[in-house]
Parts: sequence; structure tokens; C-alpha cells
Amino acid sequence: MTDAAPPAGRLDLTLDRFVAAPLANVWRAWTEPELIKQWFTPRPWLTVDCIIDLRPGGRFFTRMRGPDGTEHPNDGVFLEVVPQQRLVFTDTLLPGWRPAPKPFFTAILSFAAKDGGTQYRAQALHKDDADREAHEKMGFHDGWATAAQQMEELAASLGGGTR
Repeated sequence: MTDAAPPAGRLDLTLDRFVAAPLANVWRAWTEPELIKQWFTPRPWLTVDCIIDLRPGGRFFTRMRGPDGTEHPNDGVFLEVVPQQRLVFTDTLLPGWRPAPKPFFTAILSFAAKDGGTQYRAQALHKDDADREAHEKMGFHDGWATAAQQMEELAASLGGGTR
């Protein structure tokens, strides 16, 4: 287990952002299903379902719904969980360590308390250039930045920050 995120490589997409909300609240926003459903997809998209089994090998499932009603389920597992520091999940594996039929990426999320808020880093690691380019064309930079802004607003509204 390591505390540092790996350096970005050519197959990675990265978002680095200071979040003006306490670390504990940002962690909650990422690890509580009812909170994820409030911010995880850029509006007007919705996250209509979320399952979190917060442990290595535990399920991380979201179902997103577009404005036209089309739904996009995403299923995977957590690979690493370090409370209030790091989350790693992938859609390469499914619950029970079953190989996924169409793996796309692995996410490494890093969190650190900083100046009364949270330094947040999200890396999306892809198996090849085609998947990285597809993710970028899907709107990774704008989409993940918008979702991070929504997460920040929610996390700031939670108050306190201790849990």
C-alpha cells in the first residue's frame, strides 16, 4: 500500500483540484451511496442508483441516467480503501473477482487535508490509447471537473467534517 498516487502516464487522465470542504466530508461524499447520488454525474445527468461495499473486493456500482432517459450502469470493485486518503476502484473486475466483459479503466483517488479544505486528485488509468482517447472524447476533463464542483458544494454543505 502506498500513500502517493503514481505519476500520470500517457494512458492516464488526471484531475487535480483543491476542494473547499473538510476532508471528512469529501470522503463521505465519495463513500456514502445517498451522497454519491447527489453529485456523481454532471447535471442534467443523474445518478439513480449506487451500491458501495467499502472494502477491497467490495462492489462499487452506479447507474447513471441521461436527460433522454438512457441508463448507463457501471459495475466494478474497490481494490484499495485507505480511509480519508485513498480509494482505488476498477471496472476491470466485477464482484467476486470475476473478469469484466468490457473493462475500461481503473480510478485512483487521493485525498489530503490542506488549508482547511481537501487536496483531491483523480486519475483514470486506461489499458491503451484508444480507451484513453475515448474517455477524453466522452468529456473526462469537463465532466469530472463539473462533478468535482458538485461534490465540493455538497461536501461543504455537510457541516462539521468529523466522522
